Parts: sequence; structure tokens; C-alpha cells
Amino acid sequence: MIPVVMPTYARIDVVFERGEGAYIWDTNGRRYLDFTSGIAVNALGHAHPYLVEKLTEQARKLWHTSNLFRVAGQESLATRLTRLTFADTVFFTNSGVEAWECAVKVVRKYHYETGNPQKNRFIVAGGAFHGRSTTAIAAAKSEKMVKGFGPLLDAFDQVAFDNLNELRAAITPQTGAIMVEPILGEGGIRPASPEYLRGLRETADEFGLLLVLDEIQSGVARTGKLFAHEWAGITPDVMPIAKGIGGGFPVGACLATEKAAVGMVPGTHGSTFGGNPLAMAVGNAVLDVVTAPGFMDHVNAIGASLQAGLEQVVARHPSVLELARGKGLMLGVKTRVPTADMVTRLRENGMLTVAASDNVVRILPPLTIGEREVAECLDILDKTCREFPT
Repeated sequence: MIPVVMPTYARIDVVFERGEGAYIWDTNGRRYLDFTSGIAVNALGHAHPYLVEKLTEQARKLWHTSNLFRVAGQESLATRLTRLTFADTVFFTNSGVEAWECAVKVVRKYHYETGNPQKNRFIVAGGAFHGRSTTAIAAAKSEKMVKGFGPLLDAFDQVAFDNLNELRAAITPQTGAIMVEPILGEGGIRPASPEYLRGLRETADEFGLLLVLDEIQSGVARTGKLFAHEWAGITPDVMPIAKGIGGGFPVGACLATEKAAVGMVPGTHGSTFGGNPLAMAVGNAVLDVVTAPGFMDHVNAIGASLQAGLEQVVARHPSVLELARGKGLMLGVKTRVPTADMVTRLRENGMLTVAASDNVVRILPPLTIGEREVAECLDILDKTCREFPT
């Protein structure tokens, strides 16, 4: 008999009931160090007092009105996001994949409105993950995601990640945009080189393409800048974001330049729940915290400390671990043992992590952690490595 909750997840038999900061407790009272953060979602940890205050304050006033009317929180959050980024306009969604789907529509509508409807294809990078809608899995082309769901939209030409020559060779008269994650998340915490990202911007300009950077996982201070592409000194034309901007509340957004969004007029896109007052209250609260003086300095300093510590553990256990990589607090450890075994043993030893491709364990702590949590993480990882035979 099929479970009452559709069995699309291989769920771990643990139920959590409360969290505080970087820690989470299960229904048996056991405490874990949460370095999964809901897969980079709980950017400020669990039950952050300021987020709780702002969400509760809004919940007492108004939950939903529909996008038939102006929503004050949308206007304030969009204004702040455009002032902080390349963008001129923002569409709010409930999730990352919805923001990414909006980006696809923005690109196609742009080329239609500017007289090039044939430019309807996208160049994407191998190893990317943009979500699980049928369009998003068509872009990722991962067998485990696409098997049984065809025929899928034929609009994506996949090339190797961080390989500008291969990407340029794939451009055709039908190419409309380049879509890339600045750091592969599901693909194994692989940061793109700054030279590659700058090359993408130059290539898009040269061929009249739009550049879409998927910052769903890497954005909102995760790498030590508000968005990861800032490290390369470039800007995209369109950028879907989610995860961290809601701090645990379902929020996504598609940011775009005025040029790119030329075709997005009334009736071209919409969302029932996207940008509701509760979500906007939390999104604004998250921005209050991550843009406060010193916050990015903290992420960079504690991220460097954690990465250095991870590299030391790797050096002590070369038969178990291969390398540590990432940026800021978007980190990963590549293992020489089965990733699932490592994730399980880490959990048994009191720390939550999440697997990724390329035999990588993702280390995605709240951005608010300190040296105490870093030391605890490293102790658990070291202890776990000693449990594997050498």
C-alpha cells in the first residue's frame, strides 16, 4: 500500500521538533549540529529571534491578499534587492525552481519582443541542478531525474562546466541565453573560476545573448558576498534566487534588468502565493541581518576558518577524504568512501550534512555560526573518519 505521503523521497527515519541557531533536536531529545541548514535554506539558523519577531508581527496583521492588489512588502523588498544588485525589477515566487522557470520565460520573451523569436535555446552546464519541474530536469539531463518523464522540452544544449571554449563552440543562431550556477551545488560544490564567469559575460555580450546566473543556493551571503558572481566582478541579465532569502520560509525571486524584462507585461506571468505578506516580511528581515555592517566580514572569516580546518582533517585522513573546496560557507568535502556512508556516520555522531554529486559531502552551516560550532564540526568529522578502515 502506498504511504499517505507520496514516497518520492528516501527519507531518513528521524523527526525533528525544534531548533535553535545551529542546533536541532529530534523527537527523542537528541541534539544535532545542523550543517545542512535545510540545504542552504536556514541561512540564519533555526528560530532566529529577529525573523520570528518580524514573521509574528506580520502574521497578526495580514497573511494573504493576492497579486490582484499591490503588496507593500513586495515593493520594499524589490526596491532593496534592486539597489543592492544589477537588477531593475523583481518577480517573487515560492521556490527556486519557480524563479528559474520565470527566468526561462524572461529570456524567451525578450528575444521575441526584440525581433529574434528563433533565439529560443539555452546553453547550460553539465552537473547543474535547477529544480525538478519538467523544464528544469530537461536542462539538467540527469538520468535519475528524467527517466520516465519524457518527452521533455528540447531547448537545452549542455556543455562542460567551467569550459569557455566548449561553451563558445556550442553557440548557434538559435541560442538565446547562457544559464550557469556560479558554484555547482548539487553538482559537488564546484566553484567556477572568476575567469570563466568573466568570459561568460563577454561571450553573452559578443553574441547578443542573455546571461542567467542561478544563485538559488549560492546567493544571499552564502559565499561571503551577497551573491557569488560578485567575486568575479560581473553582473548577469537575469538571476533566480531562493533558499537563503527566506531564512526557512518559502521565498524565491527572479531578478532582471529592465532590458531583459522588456516583454514581462501584465498577463505574461503570475503566482497565487508568490510574494505574499508573510514571505515578504521574512525576506526583508533576512536582508536586514545579512546587510548589517560586519555580517559579510563574519561569513568570510568563519568560512576561511572552517575551510582551513576541513583541509587539515583531509590531510590527516587521506585514505578517507580527498579534498575540501568551496567558498565562504558553501563548502564540500570529497570523500574516498561512499558518500552515503559518510553522511550516515556523521549523523550518527551528531552532525547533519547532505550529499552531492562527485562523491562530495556538502557542509552548509548557518551563516551565523562561530568558532565553537566550527570546532565541533571538525571534531565530529575527524572522529567519523577514524571509524573508517585505513
